[in-house]
Amino acid sequence: MSALVRRRSSYGYSKLHKEDPEEVMHRRAQFLIYKALQQADSPRRRPSFLRIRLRRLKIKIGKKLKKLRKGMLLSISAARARVCEQVTSQWKSLFGNEEAIASLPPMIMALNASN
Repeated sequence: MSALVRRRSSYGYSKLHKEDPEEVMHRRAQFLIYKALQQADSPRRRPSFLRIRLRRLKIKIGKKLKKLRKGMLLSISAARARVCEQVTSQWKSLFGNEEAIASLPPMIMALNASN
């Protein structure tokens, strides 16, 4: 029975040869020229009133978000400065001399110096 079953070596598809790169570039250039001509032939629409209003609204919202972000960054840096001042003042009250302040952890000193 196995002798009756034939094996098909090919699946009905032929292998495609690789295309010439110059031919591919030529076909792509033709397509781009076609699309450019098609755009030039189509009548230009005036932007609708709604689109203009939406664009202006997006700009306004973007400006407000930018202003809010700047304000938040400013308040965060001010809060960081206050925390550093409190840490250094507590360190001074605990140890009370300049040598103790010089031995502050490097991270606190770096934060204090940046403000």
